[in-house]
Amino acid sequence: MSNEQTLTRDALDDKANRVFAGKVVRKDLVRKVKVGANVPVFVLEYLLGKYCASSDDLAIQMGLQVVNDTLADNYIRPDESTKAQSKVKENHKHTFIDKVKVRLVDSQYWAEVTNFGHKYVHIPDHYVRDFDRLLTGGIWAQVDVRFEYDEETKGKYPFWIDKLTPIQVATFDLDEYRKLRAEFTTDEWLDLMLRSMGYEPSVMERRLKLLFLTRLIPLCERNFNMVELGPRGTGKSYAVQEFSPYAALLTGPTTVANLFGQQQGRYKGMVQIWDAIGFDEVADLQKMPKEVITMMKTYCESGQFQRGQEAMAGYASFAMFGNTQQPVDVMVQTGHLFAPMPDVIRDDMAFIDRLHFYLPGWEIPKMRNEHFTDHYGFVVDYLAEALRDLRKHNYTEIIDHHFSLGAHLNARDRKAIRRTVSGLVKILHPHGQVSREDLGEILELALEGRRRVKEQLKKMGSFEYYQTSFSYLVSESGEERFVGVPEQGGRDLISANPLPPGTVYTASVSGDGTVGLYRIEVSLSSGTGKLKPAGGISGDMKESISRAFSYLLTSKNAFGVGREVDTSDFHVEAIDLLGNKVIAEVGVAFFIAAYSILRKAAPQPGLLVLGDLSIQGNVKPVRSLVEPLQVAMDNGAKRALIPIENKRQFLEVNPDVLEKVDPIFFGDLRQAAFKALGLN
Repeated sequence: MSNEQTLTRDALDDKANRVFAGKVVRKDLVRKVKVGANVPVFVLEYLLGKYCASSDDLAIQMGLQVVNDTLADNYIRPDESTKAQSKVKENHKHTFIDKVKVRLVDSQYWAEVTNFGHKYVHIPDHYVRDFDRLLTGGIWAQVDVRFEYDEETKGKYPFWIDKLTPIQVATFDLDEYRKLRAEFTTDEWLDLMLRSMGYEPSVMERRLKLLFLTRLIPLCERNFNMVELGPRGTGKSYAVQEFSPYAALLTGPTTVANLFGQQQGRYKGMVQIWDAIGFDEVADLQKMPKEVITMMKTYCESGQFQRGQEAMAGYASFAMFGNTQQPVDVMVQTGHLFAPMPDVIRDDMAFIDRLHFYLPGWEIPKMRNEHFTDHYGFVVDYLAEALRDLRKHNYTEIIDHHFSLGAHLNARDRKAIRRTVSGLVKILHPHGQVSREDLGEILELALEGRRRVKEQLKKMGSFEYYQTSFSYLVSESGEERFVGVPEQGGRDLISANPLPPGTVYTASVSGDGTVGLYRIEVSLSSGTGKLKPAGGISGDMKESISRAFSYLLTSKNAFGVGREVDTSDFHVEAIDLLGNKVIAEVGVAFFIAAYSILRKAAPQPGLLVLGDLSIQGNVKPVRSLVEPLQVAMDNGAKRALIPIENKRQFLEVNPDVLEKVDPIFFGDLRQAAFKALGLN
């Protein structure tokens, strides 16, 4: 085995061992040990770094034996808790590696040693003061436990913690780490960071390498909010769950008290204690109380929150992970990329706007054997300390050395992009020396990740998010470069092909500028002139359709369709194309759809119909033209049927929209119906 291993070492392995002697470890060892011990990677690598941080194969084999012996003697399997307690009783003392949590019961601290299987272990108060995280989720540690009969409880709680040593690097020198980084090229350092995460960079394109490193940003950048949605089996939550002792992963709904602490400030919340908080399987947060999202929204914006009368601050970053159920091209064409999120988040556009980066999880491959490395990388608790120390530093202004940001970026966009760039610079260039080319590459990725968030908000129909032409300017030349998102094709929700009779597109705009886009479909069956709306039609939409149908009944002879109306029942359905549930009044669109199927005449292709009807058939204008026409253009409309009363608003419409969408004005319903169907 050793000969085979020697052959696989490459120049980067040799350089890493020479420059960071004692701080790198062979990553295949981690996988070998991990199979037999259900402990986080940072715990394993703490031991491997202690005994196997060597380039000598014999020393590695001996160290590996020590690690296995240590785990065999000191790591408790959950089903061996009674045996472990017996060992302490018989020997009076024993050392374990276990997860320790602490809670306060009747003014006394009690430790729960998880696999040891005891919830009432005595612990000295100073450990609770020294290690806050004992109170929120617990920490992995090397624990010396002794057995002593407790007179006060008549031997009910006989276990005492004598010594608790958290599993983490004892000392870390950031200046040395930054100085030694200068000995590597950007490509070498990029590959070393990937290998430190356990991945093999030689099988990856450069873009994929950068996407993997983006998962580390919450660990090194304060108050960074990211989301990653993608297929199962791509290792989304790995960095938060296994990589650092300073990150916590939640796997279900949580409470305000858990995240932000109690009202009186008696206990700190997770955002004040952990560096990064991950939300795994984000769809499971559906039952989370709305007040949690409201508090998170405030915190994600400013890093501050209110508990009782106290204004408090936290520095934890949020990372949200979820699974997509459809291929990305289907999601792009039929909805938006936040569709897998729970309603409590998906319907809150203000919360989504506070996300700094959307990592395209569909670009990450499902983890197979060739994606894991057998080469050397940093011991992860050493790298975790480096990332934690770098949280104190700020590289948000580094963009200004070579670039400036384009006109479409608002203040929130700029903050998001600067934080993403700062995080990636900390990971790739912790010494702060970055070339214009490298900085440009990082900036483009940051712009793309933020634009992906804005594009989805735009698809949800809110006009305030319509400026998504993200760009940056090169200071030296003044050249402006635009950055797109790879998956963002044209949506074409409004078909440019002729529709069957009875089908019409319409839009409505709410008071806050959010646009609803609908396809109205009317079909006929033999009957007696009754209206039969589908189950999803209710409220204002149902009333507007009823008004339009009443007018159709009274004017059927004037429109030459009296016999057809009397012998048919009308089935109507409204498909919400943007899925944002905007209240819509669609009287004109319904009337044209009904007239279309009665006359067996198809509406003009690419047509959007605007306006509503009174019960007497008078046309009611839309609230605004600007927003619905912009949405119509973005979704493939070629022409729009517009009430004449809205003509004065036409000057407010974006010139780009006027070039691509032809207006067709109408004064009454007869004009509207005939123009829509191209009839004389």
